[in-house]
Parts: sequence; C-alpha cells; structure tokens
Amino acid sequence: MSLARVHNFSVSLDGFGTGEGTSCEAFFGHAGERLHEWMFATKWWEEGGSAGVDDAFVRQHDPGIGAEIMGSGKFGFPGWHEDPEWKGPWGSNPPFHTPVYVLTRHARPSAEMEGGTVFHFRDASPAEVLEEARKAAGGKDVRIGGGATVIREFLKAGLIDYMHVAVVPILLGRGVRLWGGLEGVERDFKVEATSAPSGVTHLTFDRVRA
Repeated sequence: MSLARVHNFSVSLDGFGTGEGTSCEAFFGHAGERLHEWMFATKWWEEGGSAGVDDAFVRQHDPGIGAEIMGSGKFGFPGWHEDPEWKGPWGSNPPFHTPVYVLTRHARPSAEMEGGTVFHFRDASPAEVLEEARKAAGGKDVRIGGGATVIREFLKAGLIDYMHVAVVPILLGRGVRLWGGLEGVERDFKVEATSAPSGVTHLTFDRVRA
C-alpha cells in the first residue's frame, strides 16, 4: 500500500505551523515567510543557495508522490469559498502536478489546472479522502500537505506513515499549533533529529510497524 507522507512542514519553536491573522494578503498571518526562509536559502530553491542539510531534506518533497491532500486553509484565505473563481494562490500552473484533494465543508466542482494538477474538493473524513487519494495516486505515495490542523487530524487517526517537521528557531506566540491534543504520539514512531547550520532542526517520524 502507498504511504501517507508529510514533508518540509515548518513549525516554530513553540509549535505553531502558521501565524495568527491569516488573510488573502497574509497567508501565514503575522508569521509572514519566517517559517519558510530556510527553504528559500537552499540550492533547490535558487541557484547559489545552500547545498547542505536543508537542501537534502527539501528535495525529498516530490519524488514518489502521486496525489496530495491539503486543508482549506492551505488552499485559500478565510472566505475563499465565496469566490467561485478562486483556484488557489499558485497561479494557472500549481507546483503539485498530481490530483490534489482539498478538505473543505464547501464542496465545489473539480478544477483542472495546467501541468496535471486537478483540485478536488471533499467534505469527508481523513480516512475516506486518503482512500480516494491512494486510488488516484496509482501506487505512488500520498503527501499530506498541511496545514497544521489537517496534519493533526491525520495523526490523531493514525494515518501518517512518515513525517518530516522542520523546527525553525523563531517564536510566534500565537497561531495554529501542530501538536495540540497529540500527547504521546511519538510512541508510534521512530523519531530522529538532524541539526542544520541554519539553526533548523529536522525531525523525522517513521511509523513503527508491529
């Protein structure tokens, strides 16, 4: 069976995966781009960037992925469902190039984009949408793309097989937490930590099989 994987999900030292006050102009709220600056400094992102630890982790994002699941908050700003023309913040050719399942209470017709990305909108449980995504992935893995609320729901349901979390050395103080209500979840995984010169700590969670 294909795996459900999380890659490059950034959180602050105090566990927030996004800031407070998200909007069309500020997708990560008061956090801005601070949670993701480590990615922007890699060779994967731009020529002349770092080719070290951060770059090695960020490059694991795409290989072997056949579908993605994301939450309503990653697809759009609060209230996006009221705009029938909204198709995400990535333009006409989003970077996914696979079927993408958006978990939302506001279902709408699927949106076919350039480059092979097709957005499907589902009001369903994590288990239900993961089953559909696995079928669409054609034997490849399914990426659980975030945000923090969606990843937390999949962890609570025991549906994550592998997870990479990048702990960024900033304090946000407010926003949406990743770890809330997940006490003891680490017991289900083999956990490893790798430190990068950037100050980011890369945590990997590999599910322990019985």
